[in-house]
Amino acid sequence: MNIFKFRTTVLLFTLIVFALSVSVCREVRAQDQAMDPAATDILKRMTDYLGSLKKFSVHTQNTLEELLDSGHRVDFEVGANVIISRPNKLRAERRGEMVDQVFYYDGKTLTLYNPVDKVYAMEAVPNTLEGMFEFMYWSLGFNIPISDLLYADAFRLLMQDVTLAEVIGQTFIDGVKCDHLLFSRPGVDFQVWVAQGSRPLPHKYVVTDTTSPALLSIIMRMSDWNMEPVVADAQFAFVPPKGTQKIDFMPFTTGENK
Repeated sequence: MNIFKFRTTVLLFTLIVFALSVSVCREVRAQDQAMDPAATDILKRMTDYLGSLKKFSVHTQNTLEELLDSGHRVDFEVGANVIISRPNKLRAERRGEMVDQVFYYDGKTLTLYNPVDKVYAMEAVPNTLEGMFEFMYWSLGFNIPISDLLYADAFRLLMQDVTLAEVIGQTFIDGVKCDHLLFSRPGVDFQVWVAQGSRPLPHKYVVTDTTSPALLSIIMRMSDWNMEPVVADAQFAFVPPKGTQKIDFMPFTTGENK
C-alpha cells in the first residue's frame, strides 16, 4: 500500500497554536513592565481584523531553517498561494525545495494532491477551519504556518503564557510601514510585523524555537493581500485528474516519526 506523507520536522516544533495546547505552562509574570500594552493592542487589532475578513487571498514565502546532521544550518524555501473563504473553505498551493502540493478543503474533506507524482490523499475532516487545522496537526501530523493567525480566537491563543510583549520599532516591509512586535513564552519567541493604518495586516511573521541552542525559526513573509478575491466552491473541491492515484496519509505518531 502506498503511503502519502506531507510534513516536515520544522513545521512541527514551531507552530505556536499547537505548542501552546501541548502543555499548560502557567508562569507568574514577575515583571509587569515586560508586557507593553501597545504591543498587545496592535496584535489584537491585527487578529480582530483578520478574523473579520469573510474571504481573502495572500502569497506567503516561507523560509524553513533546519540543522543538518553535520551541524550546518540550511534554509529551505517554500512559496504558497492561499485563498480562504470563511467559514470553512481553503485552498493552498505550495511550491519549494521540499514540497510541491496543493491543499483542498471544501468544508467536509481535506485533500492533498502531489501533481509531480500524480497522487493524492483524501480524508474526512471537521467542518470548520479551526477543527480542520487541529485535525491536520493531531491526526495527520502537518500544518501550514499561516494557520496560527486564522483562528477565530487567535489573539487568546497567541497570548497564552506570554511573558514578554514589546514594540521593537517601525520599518517598511515591501513598501508598507509596519510596527515590529516581539512576544515570548516558554519555549517559543514570535515576531510579527503589522501594517499601520486601517488595514492592520501581518506582512512578516517569525517563530523561533528557543528550547534549542540552534534557535531555528520559520520566517514567513506575506504579500499580495486581496480582501475581495473571486471565489467559487469549485476552487476548493478536488477533482482527480486523469491518471492520478489515490493513496493514504501516513498515520501520525510522536517520537521517531518527527
